[in-house]
Amino acid sequence: MKYVSTRGTAPVLEFGDVLLTGLARDGGLYLPESWPTFAPDALARFADASYVDVAVEVMWPYVDGGSAAPFDRDQFAALVADAYATFDDPEVTPLRDLGEGLWLMELFHGPTLAFKDVALQLVGRLFDHELAARGDTVTIVGATSGDTGSAAIEACRDRDAIDVFIMHPAGRVSEVQRRQMTTVDAANVHNLAVEGTFDDCQDLVKALFADEAFRDRRRLGAVNSINWARVLAQVVYYVVGAARLGGGATPVSYAVPTGNFGNVFAGYGAQRMGTPISQFVVGSNENDILTRFLETGTMHMTGVHPTLSPSMDIQISSNFERLLFELYGRDGAEVTEAMAAFRESGSFTVDADRLGPLREQWSGARVDDPGTTAIIAEIHDRTGIVVDPHTAVGLGAAAACRRDPAVPMISLATAHPAKFPDAVEAAIGQRPALPERLADLFDRDEHLVTLPNDLDAVRSYIDQTLG
Repeated sequence: MKYVSTRGTAPVLEFGDVLLTGLARDGGLYLPESWPTFAPDALARFADASYVDVAVEVMWPYVDGGSAAPFDRDQFAALVADAYATFDDPEVTPLRDLGEGLWLMELFHGPTLAFKDVALQLVGRLFDHELAARGDTVTIVGATSGDTGSAAIEACRDRDAIDVFIMHPAGRVSEVQRRQMTTVDAANVHNLAVEGTFDDCQDLVKALFADEAFRDRRRLGAVNSINWARVLAQVVYYVVGAARLGGGATPVSYAVPTGNFGNVFAGYGAQRMGTPISQFVVGSNENDILTRFLETGTMHMTGVHPTLSPSMDIQISSNFERLLFELYGRDGAEVTEAMAAFRESGSFTVDADRLGPLREQWSGARVDDPGTTAIIAEIHDRTGIVVDPHTAVGLGAAAACRRDPAVPMISLATAHPAKFPDAVEAAIGQRPALPERLADLFDRDEHLVTLPNDLDAVRSYIDQTLG
């Protein structure tokens, strides 16, 4: 498998290079040169297979580099098994029946209680294996709106070949989210609270990659979903959900609370492989740039507003560029032009001919904070299940946009409710407890530095820290 950039001018790479490169050198994002498809009987076989077995079969065509690959299939399978042994549910991403054909897929059973663990527990191991094979090191720089940071830190902590610098928007993540990052006492972990928004943090990461001299000197790598390996690992649970509920013979639909677009794009990848998915529902909070795009065809930036679902407080959804590449017939020059217009004016429009086919299967809805609170309360009253605010947004969007009641709708539960205890307590009058392994989280010492939203300040801090 080879990989191409969405902007068309970066070198074509194999999986190991894409893993370590992250953002393409032309500023684009890597995608497979072509989408592999399942064997005709695969989804039926997956219905009763273990999560690990499905994951290996789904991902291997993307990873396989032939005789020059740093690992063979058995080695890859061992890394996958080791990654998902860290989850506290044997099904890894269990399904819960909410009635009337609505299902909740719980993605938060990993070490840091969020869906990012599904990808990053594997990505950390892939980094380690690839770097050992090359005798090399990497400096990970990442931006987080709350969950990526702790998942990346947990996956990469104490690894000799990796240094990790994670930026989060100061004061704009929950206290649990912040402490899951800042209380990790590991020499290779560095937390940066940036005086700005998540979009500012994300822009700083991209600017560091755009500085080619710095990028090469520090051997930068990425753990955000700009890294294809992140998205690839998330493709698996879309396949698993469809196989469990339909065995590949009948379609399912998915509702996804969406910020940076990587999670729902993984669903698109599963669909391109042959998974029968009839509808994607994008759930937005007040920061509804993606819902507005699906309604109007125009991607238009506005200000970022703090909400009860902070991981979705985003206006620049980086992974949307991957879908745009597909909508534009994989024309990198056209994507480059659109993204340049977006950066310059804060807006671009996709014409009706391209948007029409997308709207046949994609829809979006916004859920404000009062609506989020009401959904948390309603789900708890009706089922006894407690959901976090992001999951509530997805459930609200599912209710608003579901087209065919006969098709099972799987709504993704992206975080444990205890990560957002204040919002949950306000909705149901009960404070969700952290798992026992995190019970002392608020007693641990924090390790972080606060920096201005300034590229030179961040670059200098990384240089000074690494020496």
